[in-house]
Amino acid sequence: MSATDVETPTGLTTAEVAERVADGRSNAFTQQSSRSVASIIRANVLTLFNGIIAACFLVLLLLGRWQDALFGISAIANTVIGSVQEFRAKAALDKLALLHAPHARVRRDGEVTEVAVSGVVLDDVLVLRAGDQVPADARVAASAHLQLDESMLTGESDAVDKVPGDEVLSGSVVMAGEGEAVVVRAGADSFANKLASEAKKFSLVASELRSSIDKVLRVVAWIVGPIALLVFNAQMFVFGGWEQAIESGDWRQAAVNTIAALVAMIPLGLVLMTSIAFAVGAVKLAREQVLVQELAAVEGLARVDLICLDKTGTLTEGSIVFDAEHPLGAAATGSDGGPRGWRRVLAWYGSEPDANATARCLAEPYDQAPDAAPVARIPFSSARKWSAVAFAEGTDASGSWVLGGPEMVFPDDRLSGDSRELAASGLRTLVLAHGREPLDEDAESLPGDLEPVALVTFRERIRSDAAETLAYFADQGVDVRIISGDNPDTVAAIARSVGLDAPTGFDARRLPEDPAELAEVLEHTLVFGRVTPQQKKAIVVALKQAGRTVAMTGDGVNDALAIKEADIGIAMESGASATKAVARIVLLDGRFSHLPRVVAEGRQVIANIERVSMLFLTKTVWAAGLAVLFGAFILEFPFLPRQLSVVDGLTIGLPAFFLALMPNARRYVPGFLRRSLSFAIPAGVVVALGVFAYSWLATQAGIGQDELRTGSTLLLTIIGLWILTVLSRPIDGWRILIIGSMMLGLILVYSVPLVTEFLMFEDPSIVTAALVLIVSVVSIGLIEVIRFAHLRYVRRTARFDPSTTP
Repeated sequence: MSATDVETPTGLTTAEVAERVADGRSNAFTQQSSRSVASIIRANVLTLFNGIIAACFLVLLLLGRWQDALFGISAIANTVIGSVQEFRAKAALDKLALLHAPHARVRRDGEVTEVAVSGVVLDDVLVLRAGDQVPADARVAASAHLQLDESMLTGESDAVDKVPGDEVLSGSVVMAGEGEAVVVRAGADSFANKLASEAKKFSLVASELRSSIDKVLRVVAWIVGPIALLVFNAQMFVFGGWEQAIESGDWRQAAVNTIAALVAMIPLGLVLMTSIAFAVGAVKLAREQVLVQELAAVEGLARVDLICLDKTGTLTEGSIVFDAEHPLGAAATGSDGGPRGWRRVLAWYGSEPDANATARCLAEPYDQAPDAAPVARIPFSSARKWSAVAFAEGTDASGSWVLGGPEMVFPDDRLSGDSRELAASGLRTLVLAHGREPLDEDAESLPGDLEPVALVTFRERIRSDAAETLAYFADQGVDVRIISGDNPDTVAAIARSVGLDAPTGFDARRLPEDPAELAEVLEHTLVFGRVTPQQKKAIVVALKQAGRTVAMTGDGVNDALAIKEADIGIAMESGASATKAVARIVLLDGRFSHLPRVVAEGRQVIANIERVSMLFLTKTVWAAGLAVLFGAFILEFPFLPRQLSVVDGLTIGLPAFFLALMPNARRYVPGFLRRSLSFAIPAGVVVALGVFAYSWLATQAGIGQDELRTGSTLLLTIIGLWILTVLSRPIDGWRILIIGSMMLGLILVYSVPLVTEFLMFEDPSIVTAALVLIVSVVSIGLIEVIRFAHLRYVRRTARFDPSTTP
């Protein structure tokens, strides 16, 4: 060890280790599963609507009417897709682990040995060397130029010197030197595991589509019970009253009619189409190296109105490169009065085996090192911010040389003008100084006769796609905030280099803790530096409380809490596993430019599901309307469940599947459910009144029940196909094929004997055909009026933006 040695502990004995393991004072830590398999299955299987569908399905099987139980397939498919979606989210969360090192090096019984990370116990002496990851929180006991990279935990990009008495946190990595440290916190109490536990709390991404559909389902859940009683009571009276219907066995048909009314009311297909649209979008994005870890995130990014970016790994590649040299004094004029060989000294710094990341950047521009070996050297320290080397007199680089921060090498600020100007441009600036006094390696002090020779600047490598992507978000009205653990001025300069208007950066150490005050600062400031992990999370929370829909990008563990809290978390594949596990979206190749593609995919999902939802919600409205009308007027329900399944397939199910996956670039506008219902409710009322009017007129005309059902099904299919046509406009390309195929299906249903026999259809009489034609024309005319008014309403509420029309 070095001058920083203290008395090194001999380590624990085997007996002391066993005692701590028995007491639970070890590093063993089992993450609780984000969500149990049983709870996922319960959430997706044991739902109210699955219960209703299962009960209806079971009743039809017991009655021997399996032909009318086709609707059960949709319920099963929806349950399977929903379960698979959450299993994927669970698997991603369960992989969360901050500690990758499989073994730790400890001193026990006076000897150094390797043990499993989980085998480390409290008071163990960790032996730390370059490349090791710290397995538990510890206090340094001995240090030989020990430097740790804590960027994944704190966001600070520079390595940190550690001397005896300093704490080292689990999850940090030894970058240089070596040392020993005594474990003070392990297992669940360690910093890394506490962070992991908080980040691992299960949550689903906020989805307007999903929440809106849930609202519809809740309303239907409230009314389905009373409507079921109303319809069943009416059907029993249609067959002569309760007593006669039970004695004659007609109660079975009453039950079938009631089930037909109930099943039509439940928009199960809408949930299924939404899940399919999310899944297909996720698969398409995966082909472009974008991993969607929760399906609803495809929609989420399209709704974002503010995106928070971490600088390192997002705007920059996380590495620095050489920028330029700026000779000073005699070196600048080229006169003989200056020291010789200063470029050779820079080459030595770049090629030194122990060079840090900044010094290594000098190896490429400077490739001719001094011929002689150095006679003395002082390694770099992040505390003093400089390193030094000396070459013997008579060599091609004689004298003492110091490379470090200008303000640390020359505290008298003689370089303040030049260095500050360079630093203000976002460049990391070092000064190379020369002196004749020998180096004092023991005191590690600067020579007294130093003179500046040259300023050397470095810049962070900016991602080539950052500026273009930020310009896209600006064009789309998405605000940007840069939050980083680095120096605020440096972060602001980088922000300016990618096109952001950020004259200065805000030091997060001055941020208010009150969420309202914090939101006020966030509203007027773009760039924040020196931000802690907890502050990043607080920033996201404050923005969300202010009504913003927030996305957060990052790659370090210090970003994990904020990414988890954001509406949409985005991680880079090169980032920490903790960050990737809690993110909703992972950019597998680290290309920031993929985000516009994710936005476009989300827009397609939102726009298409809005179009499809109007089909399903219209069906829910007319189904509820028919149930109430036929229940109130005590008329026999004019459909069998199998007949409604065919109508559903031709007018909604099959076309909705294709419409949900078609290209659609409409910009997102809040209010999905309001817009959908503004069409579905009046259109559904028209359909219900049309079918009721036909059924009442057909009954008055003495038409038999099978023919009445045939006409009702035909009428409902015609109106449904027209609604499909109205909502599919403009009719071109694939839409022509989709609608044409459904119309062909209608012809086949009524012309193929096997199908007509299964559906119990009869050839319609002249009276039935005339009634169907008249009611269809009137209903279609009213649907056109409703759609015209609906489009005007949508454009008005969407600020007259034609691109928002569904």
